[in-house]
Amino acid sequence: MAQPQASDGAETGKPPLRIGMVGYAFMGAAHSQGWRTAPRVFDLPLSPELAVICGRDADAVRTAADRHGWAETETDWRALVERDDVDLVDICTPGDSHAEIALAALAAGKHVLCEKPLANTVAEAEAMTRAAEEAAARGQLAMVGFNYRRVPATALARRMVAEGRIGRLRHVRVAYLQDWLVDPEFPLTWRLRREQAGSGSLGDLGAHIVDLAQYLSGERLAGVSALTETFVRERPLPTAPSAGLAAVSAAGTGQVTVDDAALFTGRFTSGAIASFEATRYATGRKNALRIELNGERGSLAFDLERLNELEFHDGTEPATHGGFRRILVTEPEHPYLDAWWPPGHGLGYEHTFVHQARDLVHAVAEGRVPEPSFADGLQVQRVLAAVEESAEKNSVYTPIAA
Repeated sequence: MAQPQASDGAETGKPPLRIGMVGYAFMGAAHSQGWRTAPRVFDLPLSPELAVICGRDADAVRTAADRHGWAETETDWRALVERDDVDLVDICTPGDSHAEIALAALAAGKHVLCEKPLANTVAEAEAMTRAAEEAAARGQLAMVGFNYRRVPATALARRMVAEGRIGRLRHVRVAYLQDWLVDPEFPLTWRLRREQAGSGSLGDLGAHIVDLAQYLSGERLAGVSALTETFVRERPLPTAPSAGLAAVSAAGTGQVTVDDAALFTGRFTSGAIASFEATRYATGRKNALRIELNGERGSLAFDLERLNELEFHDGTEPATHGGFRRILVTEPEHPYLDAWWPPGHGLGYEHTFVHQARDLVHAVAEGRVPEPSFADGLQVQRVLAAVEESAEKNSVYTPIAA
């Protein structure tokens, strides 16, 4: 049996925080890395323990447990939620199960971490937020997993905006580009089915950039105008990995019921404007997220492909030596970096989940609502719903007169 790789409370002298995680694929692996590493890097007030991991396939979840250091396994999330040796339930499943698992976990007295987007509908997100607020009064806390807030460079950008370094916000531009759906023969996975994913690029990528734009700016979006498109409307039905191309062909095709790309503009409550682009059809772009904030006194820009850097232009400087400059975000004074490597030794994608675990452990120990809260996740869900509504109302193609 696999043993927990995080030091337990008996060894550290700190109270344990026993984690039960539902889901073990891409996000499950990333979250496992975060829980396992956080207590080794940061001085935490509680000691995370990788108590139990859950998945429907007993053999696959046992393999995941052995690989990532989980002590025990379950094949039914309801059994995990009911366990007395689980303090916090970490939800890394498709969106159609987020609400049911989170509501049950909160009702059972557990803390909850839920991957983004919070839910598949506004109604589900509202119910989850109400439950989280009621649970907070009993001491149970809930957080939604927008990990890009935990990149040191984005956390530094938020600090600089809050300090007034760019002045009053005028304009935000943000894009999140991937290309993994360009091949029309890519199978019809759960991410392409509305009943499981809720939406396509909008929820998968758009949720991240909406949250990041609002987090960095310190403002909320007040309205949007949108356009969405599905480029390939039917795809091969998935088969077993070993089945081969002939089996894929024989399995037939199914309908794609989500968007492939979403473009929308928005206005913040202050009157500042924004543009957003989320697509899984940007050929050659693997995980390209870029955001730029322009203010009356300066501008900031972040590019995920250069995640240890932040671009800053101080508009108050003389034009003779003004311009964007690179800030290498690796100093111990920068967010999260006092516990890591010497200056100049950069971090990577996986470290955002370590920082996420760190922040949640501190929130639980201090008894304060963590950020982003379920209420923050609900607000993002309302933006996504407004984008879909706007796109539906403006879906008729209108040619421009010559």
